[in-house]
Amino acid sequence: MAEFLQKAFGWAATDSSGVLAPFHFSRRDNGDDDVTIKILYCGVCHSDLHTVKNEWGFTQYPVVPGHEIAGVVTKTGNNVKKFKVGDRVGVGVIVNSCRTCDVCQQDLESYCAKMIFTYNSTDKDGTRTYGGYSDTVVVDQHFVLRFPENVPSDAGAPLLCAGITVYSPMKYYGMTEAGKHLGVAGLGGLGHVAVKFGKAFGLKVTVISTSPKKKAEAINKLGADAFVVSTDAAELEAATGTMDFIIDTIAAVHQLAPLLSLLKMNGKLVTVGLPDKPLDLPIFPLVAGRKMIGGSDFGGIKETQEMLDFCGKHGIAADIELIRADEINAAMERLAKSDVRYRFVIDVGNSLTNL
Repeated sequence: MAEFLQKAFGWAATDSSGVLAPFHFSRRDNGDDDVTIKILYCGVCHSDLHTVKNEWGFTQYPVVPGHEIAGVVTKTGNNVKKFKVGDRVGVGVIVNSCRTCDVCQQDLESYCAKMIFTYNSTDKDGTRTYGGYSDTVVVDQHFVLRFPENVPSDAGAPLLCAGITVYSPMKYYGMTEAGKHLGVAGLGGLGHVAVKFGKAFGLKVTVISTSPKKKAEAINKLGADAFVVSTDAAELEAATGTMDFIIDTIAAVHQLAPLLSLLKMNGKLVTVGLPDKPLDLPIFPLVAGRKMIGGSDFGGIKETQEMLDFCGKHGIAADIELIRADEINAAMERLAKSDVRYRFVIDVGNSLTNL
């Protein structure tokens, strides 16, 4: 196992309580194909919460979360031609893959059996990967992304997971045809970006949520056309059979039957949230309406860059709540209660003090 000399500092969880605390560790030295990045901002994803609490069952402690990383290049390797010192860049969910399998050859590194996650993963040299709740990161140039000029680093950071996780299925499943009707289930970090993408693609967008208090914001601020309270039987009935697609971003256990009822014949329900328990899938509505249910993970590097460029073209960024690094535990508690509009972002550059 390699010995690293580049000192780093961040916040880590050391057990399933999920409580994060200051943590000293080290990064590899910058190699010929590497880019060293000073981290300025890092989004707080629901996956971070699941991982620090080991709710998915494969956390290895200590874990430094964070895979919505925005920063500036401070060093480049001899083989790096795409980036230079001072460039505004990002790092998303993965930092490596095998590069040779069928899916990697299709620019779908996000489905590679040997992909290496930005944190809580084992790198090619046998060491653990640590994420963006830290001051610096060293990443192979292939997995570094460039922010367009008009996409800010702080509100752009969540696009590297939340953004691509909804953009990729919208492209793959054909949810881009202007005039079609898209339902967005769940109005959180992923859902609010899906609304913005839907409108940019020219879709009619309806938000489906358990929270009536989000209606005014969904329509007036995010630009949704309509809002359905999923616990209101009358509203569900009125919207039955009206939607061409639904993107389900809900990360908690929930019923799929009400969502399926909202789809037209041939409608598609695509799930991207990751509940920690299986969901019940009623088959009769699928058969009776020739409906389809599918899933999708985050996209590959090429598509993630395409998504960032799309955001630049259409002026899209996440709606964020900027927090200090020492506020992360309180933010995690609020995230567990969905008490955030709509993504926490850690102001790493101004608040991560090396203790």
